[in-house]
Amino acid sequence: MAKSRYENITILKSSETRKQNFSTMIYPVVEQLLNDIYIITDQSDRLDLLANKYYNDSTLYWIISLANNILDGNLFIQPGTQLCIPNRNRISDIFTELKKINE
Repeated sequence: MAKSRYENITILKSSETRKQNFSTMIYPVVEQLLNDIYIITDQSDRLDLLANKYYNDSTLYWIISLANNILDGNLFIQPGTQLCIPNRNRISDIFTELKKINE
C-alpha cells in the first residue's frame, strides 16, 4: 500500500541537544470527489479505524482528516457526522502531491 508520509521529510538535528525533529510538513488539499465513499459515522468510528477499514492501513487516517477538514488532531468523530472517504485509488496521487509540495 502507501508509504509513510514522513518518508521524504527533512530531519533536523540540533548540534547542542542532539535531538532530532521533523521539519514542518505542508499537506495537500484533498478534495471531495463524486466517486469517493460517503458515510455517516456511528459511536464506534474513529479516523484510524476507518482508514484501516477502507485502506487496510490505520496510519492513513490523515487522508480522511484532510478530506473532511478535521484539523484538530483528534481521531474521534461525533456519531452522525457525514464523512468523505477518498477513493483508495487516489492514495498514490495524494502521496505524490505531498512529496511534491514538501521538496
